[in-house]
Amino acid sequence: MRHFDKLSDRIHINASTHQQIISSSNFPMKDQFLHISSIKFANPGMFWLLLLLVPIFVWYIFKKRKSQATIRISNAESFRTGYRSVKRYLRHILFIFRVFVFVLLIITLARPQTTQNWQNETTEGIDIAIALDISGSMLARDFTPNRLEAAKDVAMQFIAGRPLDRIGLVCFSGESFTQCPLTSDHAVLLNLFSEIKQGMIIDGTALGVGLANAVSRLKESKAVSKVIIFITDGVNNAGEISPETAADLAAKFGIRVYTVGMGKNGYAPFPVQTVFGTQYQDMEVKIDEETLKLISQKTDGQYFRATNNKKLKEIYEQIDKLEKSKIDVQKFSTREDIFFPFLAFAIILLILEIVLKQTVFRNIP
Repeated sequence: MRHFDKLSDRIHINASTHQQIISSSNFPMKDQFLHISSIKFANPGMFWLLLLLVPIFVWYIFKKRKSQATIRISNAESFRTGYRSVKRYLRHILFIFRVFVFVLLIITLARPQTTQNWQNETTEGIDIAIALDISGSMLARDFTPNRLEAAKDVAMQFIAGRPLDRIGLVCFSGESFTQCPLTSDHAVLLNLFSEIKQGMIIDGTALGVGLANAVSRLKESKAVSKVIIFITDGVNNAGEISPETAADLAAKFGIRVYTVGMGKNGYAPFPVQTVFGTQYQDMEVKIDEETLKLISQKTDGQYFRATNNKKLKEIYEQIDKLEKSKIDVQKFSTREDIFFPFLAFAIILLILEIVLKQTVFRNIP
């Protein structure tokens, strides 16, 4: 624990990261999602009553054709060439109002309801920290184009498939730094992910420091599930915090760690600096699988071995399925009747139709 208390003195936060995150409107990050579902009807069978509109329209048309004037005159020749009032055509608006009233009453009887009010008091999803090894060995070309770029590409696809989760990014080699704090703004996260490259910090493989840094990103989280995806291709050879100590810290804070060892079995082309520049030489792949397995066991996670791009993608798909099943929490929603606006509008139209019939469109006795 003494090492963990001093971790803040060893972890370097990327300045460009803070500038981009703070400028985002989503920082501090909060899961604010608007859940809107389509309107549902408690009594949809009521809509069959709309078929009555057919005989109503037939009756109205037949009535107008058979109607006769109440004032009789000997000769209608002057009316043929005379001015026809607009009121004659506007009288149909009374019938239209009555039809709308009928339709709105049918909708009211069908009881429209909405379920847009969701109760997600504790089911805030998953908080995930991806801890990525960016040491020199991650440039080995047993992956296409190399381990680091393959890890970035697959991780970015994973992020795109989890829009409701907060995800952060921690990088480590000889030291560790936070490239992106937990965020639901995945556009910013993906942009920062693409900027990762080998050589950003001193070389080495500090597994304990990298894992402890990822733990520090999640230890205050209130999410239902807290996960670290820990990706490395080497053996711990730097840092003052041992991988076992960091694993104990993760277990203490209820964080599951999925460890991924990257590298094919046998030999792989590693970059080597020579007087002629960077050249690639076949070297034996050494991954501390025992330590990675121990970390996953202590934290109720799993260990995976990725030997090529396809296998790495399958591992992320498996983690994706595992974590979705772990928070299969029932979501409760409250249904609300929203028929009142339809009923109120129907009443307003009915009153308006009665007023117009008794005033503007009043028949002469």
